Amino acid sequence: MSELQERIGVILKQPQLAALATLTEDGKPWVRYVMTLADDNLLIRCATFVAARKVKQIEKNPEVHLTCGVTNPTEMVPYLQIQGKAALTTEKEARHGFWTDMLAPIFDGPDDPKYGILEITPYRIEFCSPGTYEPEVWTAS
Repeated sequence: MSELQERIGVILKQPQLAALATLTEDGKPWVRYVMTLADDNLLIRCATFVAARKVKQIEKNPEVHLTCGVTNPTEMVPYLQIQGKAALTTEKEARHGFWTDMLAPIFDGPDDPKYGILEITPYRIEFCSPGTYEPEVWTAS
């Protein structure tokens, strides 16, 4: 794992609010907030309603963009611009593995049929540092 990938992982492996962009049915960008968490392989996950419009948009076009990393807007810290492909999973193992008590007010447990997981596989991540105008770029091999 490269040093850049390790620094990216430090940001992605903490639960955080991220802006997720998809494309609408007529090709227009649409952005919404999601709570994300990534694993050691930089696979990014977030909970979703299976019938959410973002799921329908992703089924039509899996290309997504995420912006994340700033958890306190009064602190200038590195942030990430992420291009990737997203897919919905409703596999029991994925839903149970991602489940936390924070989801309890939204879903009726990890077996709720309305609960699914978006899995975002990044292929390009820009690591943007305050004070620099050129991001460091990681790409999937």
